[in-house]
This record gives sequence, C-alpha cells and structure tokens, in this order.
Amino acid sequence: MIARLAPARRRIAADVAGATIVEFALIVPLLIGLLMMILEVGYQNYVEAMVQGALAKASRLTTVGNTTAANVSATIKAEVRAVIPAEYVTVSTRRYYNFSNVGKPEKITSDTDPRGTFNLGDCFEDANNNGIYDATPGDDGVGSADDVIFYTATVRYPNLTPVGPLMGWTRTRTVTETTLVRNQPFTSRAAPTVVCTKP
Repeated sequence: MIARLAPARRRIAADVAGATIVEFALIVPLLIGLLMMILEVGYQNYVEAMVQGALAKASRLTTVGNTTAANVSATIKAEVRAVIPAEYVTVSTRRYYNFSNVGKPEKITSDTDPRGTFNLGDCFEDANNNGIYDATPGDDGVGSADDVIFYTATVRYPNLTPVGPLMGWTRTRTVTETTLVRNQPFTSRAAPTVVCTKP
C-alpha cells in the first residue's frame, strides 16, 4: 500500500499548476498597498503644486491694489477647487512694512537695561503705526502700496486611500504653502514712526 502511494506523492510534489495562484495571492496585497502609497504621495504633491500656483496668482493680483483679503482667499479656493473642496482650504495674509520685519519683533532704536528686550524706557520703530510695541508686528490683511504681504494657504484633507493608517500616517493630510510679495508702489504710504515709552 505504501509502495503504491509513493508515485502518487511524487506526482503531487511535482505538480505546480496551482503555485501561480498562491504566489499571486501573496504578492497582490503588497502591490495594492504600494500603489495606494504612490497615489497618496503623488496626490499630495499635486495639491502642493496647485496651492502654490494659486498663491502666486492671488499675490500677483494683490500687488496692483484694489483687492481685499477676502478676494485673495476666494481666488485661492477657486483655483484649487478642481482638486480639493474649498472647505478644506484656509488662507491667511499678514502685512509688514518691509522684508526685515517679517517674523521679527519691531526694531528697538534706544535700548535700556536689560538690553536686548523691550521694556519701559525703550524707543522702538513702530512698523505698523499702532503705538504699541509688537513682538510680531504684522497686521492681518493685504496692506497698501509698497507693503510686504506674507500669504499662507493651508489645506487639510482626508486620505484618499485606507493605506495611511496602515503606514502609521494620520487620517488627514496637511499641505501648507507660503509666499512673500511686496505690493507695487501705486500710492504713498505712512512711514513708521519712532515711539518712546516712559519708565
């Protein structure tokens, strides 16, 4: 009986007809996961390019004047609507007097002890002319002639595929793009004043 089973065992061991199906079943999940990752990263890069292009277009429109921050936001959302719904997009604009003010406190012109920090008795260049020393001197809005505008567009959207959580990614993707543009000198603007505080 055992002698009769030996040839049958050899035939079964030599039979590879179903091996392709088993190999395919093992490889397909990996391939699908890889394709989903490529789709996810490619889509994020596409969104980044669209948002950067929308920022460039909106900032060019703003440099010549007669545009509000609401118009800038609407322009950017309209540009990216083909790839991302407008509710996922937030836009902010900050006005600065010049490039050296961006992200820095107002310049201290007369410094008393302790040096290097603003305190009563110091004089400062009031870049936004509000009479108060500002650690971040920018104002919301698109400013006026010759002002420097810092545009930020942030897009938060859900993952396209379920591969994100499997890879340890968050359930949403975030794209933030910025640009910095000086408005054209289409009219005059107020120069910053020097304000001195009393101790």
